[in-house]
Amino acid sequence: MEKLDQFLKFTPILKEKIWGGEKLSKLLHKNTNQPNIGESWEISDVEGDTSIVANGDLKGYNLKELLEKYQEKLVGDKVYIQFRKKFPLLIKFIDAKEALSIQLHPHDDLAKKRHNSFGKTEMWYVVQADTKANLIVGFKKNTNKEVYLQHLKDKSLLSILNVDEVEAGDVYFIPTGRVHAIGAGVLLAEIQQTSDITYRIYDWDRQNPDGTYRDLHTDQAIDAIDYKAQDSYKTPYKKIENKSTEIVSCPYFTTNILPVNGELTLNHTKKDCFVIYMCVKGEVTFKYKNKSENLQMGETLLVPACLKEFTITSTLKSELLEVYIEM
Repeated sequence: MEKLDQFLKFTPILKEKIWGGEKLSKLLHKNTNQPNIGESWEISDVEGDTSIVANGDLKGYNLKELLEKYQEKLVGDKVYIQFRKKFPLLIKFIDAKEALSIQLHPHDDLAKKRHNSFGKTEMWYVVQADTKANLIVGFKKNTNKEVYLQHLKDKSLLSILNVDEVEAGDVYFIPTGRVHAIGAGVLLAEIQQTSDITYRIYDWDRQNPDGTYRDLHTDQAIDAIDYKAQDSYKTPYKKIENKSTEIVSCPYFTTNILPVNGELTLNHTKKDCFVIYMCVKGEVTFKYKNKSENLQMGETLLVPACLKEFTITSTLKSELLEVYIEM
């Protein structure tokens, strides 16, 4: 296998969904003619859906093979010690032509006990939203299991949930246990723990094409739900041109916003971790020694932990999400 001295792009893993649309192909230029692609898994180490390198000398190798070969050079010393041969993050773009199910995810201990999996803490960055498109995040006010189950039975669950109209640039942090759903007309970037464990609690009574219904996880969800409400669920942050500014920081990942205009040099010497960049606006070019890689809106790049200093240039006013793990 070749030396690990390049930026890594991966072939997107496209997922058909009953609620999916065409924005991933039309706005983010994913290579598909399917009309109902709901998710583009940009970087994945989920069993059965391992990302494959799409560029450079390592083209054709998958993420598991990279971890096997390069270990801490790819992910960093501390990350490798904790996660070994499992890449800890799952990176996606999601297009909801119709609303997703109302759902939540279990915490680490519960996911380990029930599914032998990580939990699923995640965050959303809205890339584009139609007029009056919304997200469901959390409860309007504190509630309890009995009240929740009664509203679920009466099909009036939406009346006790918080619904926010959203626009491009809005950010929401979704810790485990928080009830949530992506509304129709929202295109977003999702950053999460490597897990595909979801407890679906309401699916709008819609049918699959064959007339069946998707499974609900009512009993499993009861003990996993966080019934406490927040005053606001939207995450405030600032944008500063050519400077990484923190949006979300949690034990599982840190995400910064980086508006790029012109050229800047980044130095990650103090980070003992890989860094992921998702282009959410415009187009940028990454340069390391004699190698360069373009990144357009809707594309994702993995910078190995051993690449510490590189430049980014943009002739447009572009924006990147910068993702890594602080340990």
